[in-house]
Amino acid sequence: MVRYGVRLENDPKLTPQDYQELAKLAEERGYETVWVPEGGGRDSLTSLASIALNTERIRLGTGILPIFARTPTNTAMGAAGMAAVSGDRFILGLGVGHRPTVEAGDGVPFKQPMTRLRETILIVRKLLSGEQVDFPGKHFKLSGVSLGAAAPTAKVPIYIAALGPQMLEMAGELADGVLMNWTSVTFIPQAVAHIKRGADKAGRDMSDIDIAGYVRVAVGDDLANARASLQRQIARYATNTFYANFFIETGFDREMNTAAAALTKGDLDKASEAITPEMQDEVAVLGTAGQCRKALERRRAAGLQLPVIAPFAVGDNKTSHQLTIEALAP
Repeated sequence: MVRYGVRLENDPKLTPQDYQELAKLAEERGYETVWVPEGGGRDSLTSLASIALNTERIRLGTGILPIFARTPTNTAMGAAGMAAVSGDRFILGLGVGHRPTVEAGDGVPFKQPMTRLRETILIVRKLLSGEQVDFPGKHFKLSGVSLGAAAPTAKVPIYIAALGPQMLEMAGELADGVLMNWTSVTFIPQAVAHIKRGADKAGRDMSDIDIAGYVRVAVGDDLANARASLQRQIARYATNTFYANFFIETGFDREMNTAAAALTKGDLDKASEAITPEMQDEVAVLGTAGQCRKALERRRAAGLQLPVIAPFAVGDNKTSHQLTIEALAP
């Protein structure tokens, strides 16, 4: 069976009822998973809980829950709650977030993110497995902590958000899956190689690690407006260190440098103009349903096991989601 997931954008203009309708549509059309990101606005767990109560089969993932905003124990409690509400359909996606958001938004120092993520995963996995945890870590020192009877009876898979080599290797070493973003078709084989390096280091089999990734998609024949919308989305990442470095390593240094220079002057229009069609087609998918499906299958052939379709707005956001979910139903 062809595997597809769908990402529902964390957009405050989408109501809780909109999320429920879109997730129900995805379930009816055969999608395997629905993911909700978190970075501002509403938290993802609340949105997913409302979806869980209005669906029956589709799996539900946080894509991604930022670790600096929560302690490992609090994260495990949220995951246990979601596992119970969803009937064990929950996937816990974790990521480190980004320094400006963490320090300005959460008010905590962005220190040793890799170590903090490693400790978070180790603690959360033990708690969700029903263990009593004593953990003398660098970031967290826990003693005699457990979820008690609230621990899920089934395994909660843990996915890591990863862009760079170190995070991809950690996913291979520790996680049940990886969730990439702006999934570049030519970068996928490199990403798989990094994941395998981490798996080999830990003595794990690659078949135990799911390789998923967000792919921005717009289905339709209004390519001019779709490209304009996509250009603005990509350009906004030019001043985000993690993503700018990722795009530069993917071969788009000129686009990123030009866009970043424009953004420092507050000129989003000029920054958007710097995002070439070549870059757009590398990190996103646009066109008719047939063209989009072929582009997604090229990514699957390159090693992306679970393409997670991330509809982006061309006009009304809910309508864009509905059209894309319908057009690319597996």
